Amino acid sequence: MEKAKVKMANLSAPKYFAIIAVVTALFLGFLYISPKWFNDYTITVLGNVYIFIILAVSYNLINGVTGQFSLEPNGFVAIGAYVTALLMLSPDVKADMYIIADPYPFIKDIFLPNPFFTLIISGIVSSLVALTLAFPVFRVRGDYLAIVTLGFGFIIRIFLINNPEISNGSMGLDSIPGFASYFWIGFSALVTVVLVYNIVYSKYGRGMKAVRDDEDAALAMGVNTFKVKTIAFMTSAFFEGVGGGLLASSIGSISPDQFTFMLTFQLLIIIVLGGLGSMSGAILGTLLFLGGMEVLRPLDDATWTLGPVHGIPGLRMVVFSLILLGIMLFARKGLFGDKEIWDYIKFKKK
Repeated sequence: MEKAKVKMANLSAPKYFAIIAVVTALFLGFLYISPKWFNDYTITVLGNVYIFIILAVSYNLINGVTGQFSLEPNGFVAIGAYVTALLMLSPDVKADMYIIADPYPFIKDIFLPNPFFTLIISGIVSSLVALTLAFPVFRVRGDYLAIVTLGFGFIIRIFLINNPEISNGSMGLDSIPGFASYFWIGFSALVTVVLVYNIVYSKYGRGMKAVRDDEDAALAMGVNTFKVKTIAFMTSAFFEGVGGGLLASSIGSISPDQFTFMLTFQLLIIIVLGGLGSMSGAILGTLLFLGGMEVLRPLDDATWTLGPVHGIPGLRMVVFSLILLGIMLFARKGLFGDKEIWDYIKFKKK
């Protein structure tokens, strides 16, 4: 991945920022004009793609760049989604919505209709939970770390179900204000990618990669590995919380059943498919995964036929899984490995 930085360094600062400006302008232009090109369903799918890009890029920071096999994203996404919903829903709406039990007074009365601050608070809450979790979690490594973080996701879901005074239990929350428009979701994805990219290639990013490559050697060289892992964990949780808030606003209703391990599993597939540690890979993996699921959607329809083969519910997952296995068989490190798209672009030197 360092080669990417070297290649970008070969460009003068004006050229570098010119490239960034052009890419940003093209993407913003696409966000503006795509609603005129595509139907509502396609725009909804693209919105989901942008949210998953936020989640995949942030998850890749702890799992790929830092090399910590963590299985916690569904927990932090749930926290961000519920914090956003509770802040955006008015007290009157909450009073009518809570059926299983009356909400706690502070839950009912809290109200912050500003979307920007709501998302920031959702990210901060997720990040603070990550800080608290870091102390016991990073006492272990490898498979043990995966088990502990996997348990965290289950704990959050059980907590939401068993505390209806906070979350309305299994009934969930609905009528969430839809402030997350298609444009703002895409813009949030762009900001997330830029920020995480700069973190990866900062001094903290170099520390993260040192921990990934050999944690014991990094510790011997004076790297505060606990601090590095905690910063990566908190940063990842922050953006996962923001992504959860955008998800809650975009779909309008949430429940604990939406934040199962399947969400984490999907994100894990995405970053492994694209290449652990690769920002470009996380983005490409998201496009291929969600795009592939949409292309194969007719396979779940019983009316679909291909000769003697008929569509059945779940068939697209079987076919998609076989395709993924084939890709991983020939690209064991994912499509990008640990490289970035810059590694495949040749810049001319003067």
